[in-house]
Amino acid sequence: MFTGIILAVGKITAITPHGGDVRLKIHTGKLPLADANLGDSIAVNGVCLTAIELGHDYFVADVSNETLSHTCLAHAQVGMPVNLELALTPTTRLGGHIVSGHVDGIGTIVDKRADGRSIRFTVQAPDDLAKYIAQKGSICINGISLTVNHVDGATFGINIVPHTLKETTLNDANVGTKVNLEVDVLARYMERLMKGEAAAKPCAAVTMELLQTSGFITK
Repeated sequence: MFTGIILAVGKITAITPHGGDVRLKIHTGKLPLADANLGDSIAVNGVCLTAIELGHDYFVADVSNETLSHTCLAHAQVGMPVNLELALTPTTRLGGHIVSGHVDGIGTIVDKRADGRSIRFTVQAPDDLAKYIAQKGSICINGISLTVNHVDGATFGINIVPHTLKETTLNDANVGTKVNLEVDVLARYMERLMKGEAAAKPCAAVTMELLQTSGFITK
């Protein structure tokens, strides 16, 4: 688990095809690796990866085809900067929100404009994620815990303050940039819980009828 508070911006230094998928080597910049161990989880642009090799300023991780098919790591290039975060510990300050490192989909930045010293981005999310995105709720973009300012269908807005711009890769993001999205984990579990016993049925969906029979709404 993570908090969405980026600790360092690293850089992909090698991408090696390996057994049908890929292996990444990532220079970690100022990420504190002194307490890191083989097998630890490290979030790379919001994607939870397992360190299979550690150096004093780098780590190596395998990226499965499942991960490649659902995240922007499929388009990773050598030299690309990436947001990095170590897994939280019992003593970690929870400055962001609970982040699993399991990307739900890929969004696209469709607008970028200055607002004082901040930058406002508008992001187009996949339609099937729209129901999980709420105004003033939390969302994780490329591993960064952010607050949703407004929502319009599957499009939502965020405000990036100068510190976040300086300490993350969003400073270089522009209209058209693809980003990893992870919705609030509580929203996903709430949807599943609302299905009740119907959750055991294939492709069970939350419908008005289901909400009525479960007591969430009345006729």
